[in-house]
Amino acid sequence: MSRVSFLAAVAAVGLIAVLAAGVRAADAPSPSWSPKNAAAYLDTRLDWWSTWPNAARDKETFCVSCHTAGPYALGRPALSKLLGEPAPVAQQRKLYDNVVKRVSLWRDVAPWYPDQTRGIPKSSESRGTESVWDALVLAARDAQAGVLGSDTRAAFANMWALQMQVGEFKGAWAWLNFHYEPWESPNSPYLGATLAAMAVGTAPGSYASSDEAKNGMGKVKDYLAREFDKQNLYNKLMLLWASASDEGLITPPQREAVVAAALKLQQADGGWGLAGLGEWKRVDDTVIDPASDGLATALVTLALQKGGVARSHAGLSRGLVWLEQHQDPVTGKWPSSSVNKKRDPASDAGGFFSDAATAYAVLSLTHTP
Repeated sequence: MSRVSFLAAVAAVGLIAVLAAGVRAADAPSPSWSPKNAAAYLDTRLDWWSTWPNAARDKETFCVSCHTAGPYALGRPALSKLLGEPAPVAQQRKLYDNVVKRVSLWRDVAPWYPDQTRGIPKSSESRGTESVWDALVLAARDAQAGVLGSDTRAAFANMWALQMQVGEFKGAWAWLNFHYEPWESPNSPYLGATLAAMAVGTAPGSYASSDEAKNGMGKVKDYLAREFDKQNLYNKLMLLWASASDEGLITPPQREAVVAAALKLQQADGGWGLAGLGEWKRVDDTVIDPASDGLATALVTLALQKGGVARSHAGLSRGLVWLEQHQDPVTGKWPSSSVNKKRDPASDAGGFFSDAATAYAVLSLTHTP
């Protein structure tokens, strides 16, 4: 089935479901959400992260975390458009300057986690992870201006130089593994490859058509196809998201399977729970709450839209309404809980999953086909 036929079928199923319910999803109550509060939450968290001693790195820099700083770089520009901000705010500039500094000092700055203090192979894992995030953060910055910067080209050069050429991860990157799902685990090299594909797809100036990008992306696609069947749904949703800028990342049958699997897990309240997106097990043996969750619902609704599902589709529409209804009115965040251990949601580390949830919720709610 072609992508066009598949999306038509999905739309038809959604329309039937809406008519059977006797009401169009578009007519359902849609409580407003606050871009201003979301921006305040994300800015506050970036301020905290950039000054947190545990995030500090060599030469007065900080690491770009997969849960806080990275998602911030992706979601914050969408809020600037809604809020009429003429230029990146101070927190964005701080993040960009930090990444540019590390890119410019690439050969002289220490890895995020050196082998000498964290054990082998943390240096190579750190370099691989950072190279992808550096390229994605700067590509997202440049996309706002429509011009690819020289520092972004340097970040891509670093990234491609570290792409694995042999072995199990051929086509991907060495990735940090602290046994923390879903970002720093044995499953995370696949997620890293989807982020690298996003970086290429986000970069302006026809970068995706350059020889180095085409060569590198050919290997990325081979890896993503080869390892697809082994992935949990979280990683497959990341792939669906990345495929928005390059349909060659995923085949039509794979696309259909991911969309169907996600819709099957939608809960009665319209949201999705993180418990259903992977076979997670907390290190403290506490039970993961199966209820609908900010990160799961944000990622699923964003990936479905990126994958071509229309906002009028019954399931997607209900998911977006869930997001509109579940922003915390005080903090501005979309709450989410760790799949790794039970944490106090009011603690600094207890906000990691909510950081990603909030950035992805903003992207989902502001997505334009």
